[in-house]
Amino acid sequence: MDYVGLGLFWTDLKVGQKFRTINRTITEADLVNFINATGMVEMIFTDVTFSEQYGAIAGRPVPGALCYCFIEGLLVQATMQHTGLAMLESTIKVHAPTNVGDTIHGEVEVTAIRPTSKGNRGIVTTINNIVNQRYEVVITYSAIRMMAGRS
Repeated sequence: MDYVGLGLFWTDLKVGQKFRTINRTITEADLVNFINATGMVEMIFTDVTFSEQYGAIAGRPVPGALCYCFIEGLLVQATMQHTGLAMLESTIKVHAPTNVGDTIHGEVEVTAIRPTSKGNRGIVTTINNIVNQRYEVVITYSAIRMMAGRS
């Protein structure tokens, strides 16, 4: 019997391989839940008049961490369920703000793959772009993960 919902095995990936996630629209409820759960209750996120008063960022900005977490969630569901073993390293660069109402997706490129010395595991490095509905890259991050191989 086939097992549905499994992620990608490191042995099935190729350097240069690219894929994207489905879209995710960020709602006001997402912002409120995220900042309350994480403690990121800065005025820029809790006071809707802050941006117009101080001209910091137009619109209703959300933390870059929220976007990163949403894309990681989409990737876990689609590519790492049961096969993702550990996030080992990540470097994040925010290029532009993201606001409530924006729709984002992730675009991923596999840049390196190597087996570990222990068991049927591999280290997979990717470059991930978070892209909004205007096809602007708002965040870029690299990820180094340990992933399972086929048994």
